[in-house]
Amino acid sequence: MNIGDAARASGVSAKMIRYYEQIGLIPPAARTASGYRNYSDNDIHILRFVRRARDLGFSVAGISELLGLWRNRSRQSADVKRIVQAHIAELRQKIEDLQQMADTLQVLADCCAGDNRPNCPILADLETVNGKAPKT
Repeated sequence: MNIGDAARASGVSAKMIRYYEQIGLIPPAARTASGYRNYSDNDIHILRFVRRARDLGFSVAGISELLGLWRNRSRQSADVKRIVQAHIAELRQKIEDLQQMADTLQVLADCCAGDNRPNCPILADLETVNGKAPKT
């Protein structure tokens, strides 16, 4: 199937398919006599794997590592679990960081009158560096 069909079947855009081929995440597709990419069912299976891993927030490097293990039938599941647990820890840290940002913004929003006056504690806070106003 051509790249458009592969994109629809896998849920990965044609642009991303080309990118993944370019960086070596997925093998280059076979080519027709006229030079068009031709994707097999196995290629679509790989692309769906990549799409699912991206949906779960894995980086390209993480996906590459997972693909390597997926292709290696002598792999140890402990290696896969190690990668996933490290990713979970990263996600939990991001969640914590995002929650702290949301809490800070909520405090600032609560302090802002939101009226016609120009004074705004949100903007005042944003202009600070490490909690201190910049030197002028």
